Amino acid sequence: MQQVKLGRNGPTVSAFGLGCMGMSGGYGPADDKESIAAIHAALEAGITMIDTGDFYGMGHNEMLIREALKGGKRERAFLAVKCGAMRSPDLKFLGDDGRPQAVKNFLSYSLRRLGTDYIDLYQPSRVDPAVPIEDTIGAIAEMVKAGYVRHIGVSEASARTLRRAHAAHPIAALQIEYSLFSRGIERDIVPTLRELGIALVAYGVLSGGLICDCAEAARTAASEIRTRKPRFFAENFGKNIVLVAALGKIAREKGASTAQLAFAWVKSRGDDIVPLIGARRRDQLTEALGALDLKLTPADLARIEQAAPPAAVAGTRYLPAVLAHMDSEHAG
Repeated sequence: MQQVKLGRNGPTVSAFGLGCMGMSGGYGPADDKESIAAIHAALEAGITMIDTGDFYGMGHNEMLIREALKGGKRERAFLAVKCGAMRSPDLKFLGDDGRPQAVKNFLSYSLRRLGTDYIDLYQPSRVDPAVPIEDTIGAIAEMVKAGYVRHIGVSEASARTLRRAHAAHPIAALQIEYSLFSRGIERDIVPTLRELGIALVAYGVLSGGLICDCAEAARTAASEIRTRKPRFFAENFGKNIVLVAALGKIAREKGASTAQLAFAWVKSRGDDIVPLIGARRRDQLTEALGALDLKLTPADLARIEQAAPPAAVAGTRYLPAVLAHMDSEHAG
């Protein structure tokens, strides 16, 4: 597994990370034993970054990872944890809390659930509009000084917020959606990341399971998350599946799957980008890792651009009401 720097002055991590959200619901049923086996397989393949959130399954995901990292495996993992999203017992999202005292409280619970003394990368999952980002980052910086956190990240932040956060404390990485179908960050955010020396941790590389050979099955499968993704809505899906088919043709000519092509494309955008493999099973992990052997030539990249131009993608990545509250969607 290739190793990369997480930002200009950050730690060394694997070129791909493992996103564990699907192991705790959202995309349909998951089996804990298989999820743990997938984490073990990722570690054996050389993946070090294990990405989670304290709100994934309301703590279930962290406890699952704790179980998977028993027996000395914690030292082989780079734990990335998101905090701040609040949920009700019926799984609805209630907003985000970036208050300093709240962030410290979230951290203490995560440390206990994960069974660790420190977290490698700690980050607010969304920017709380009611709290200056300097206050949120400052609270985490205090936890860095205390030894509970090694590095600080942010998620779904705009270029303006990135600058403010980085001025408060060096930011190692921004986690944000980035895929062939979600390229809005290329305008302002990616240039800002590279100017400041901040890595990009890309989630949603398959656009929720849309950019793959099983998109039709994914649309009809039990999935609470996809019911909130407009690209899967009937009025958009028919247009998007045409783009997926065009990408699939290119992938087959390269001896790869559509998902592998999607991961290879994101990885081709720069060595400062770490794509997250959102797998809850070993077979999903194995398929995605096949992208490591897929080399895209300039001619391939030009064909991919022609097959799936950003303007042709139908529907937004989240519902408009959700996007309105996401800092990353605000220019500047």
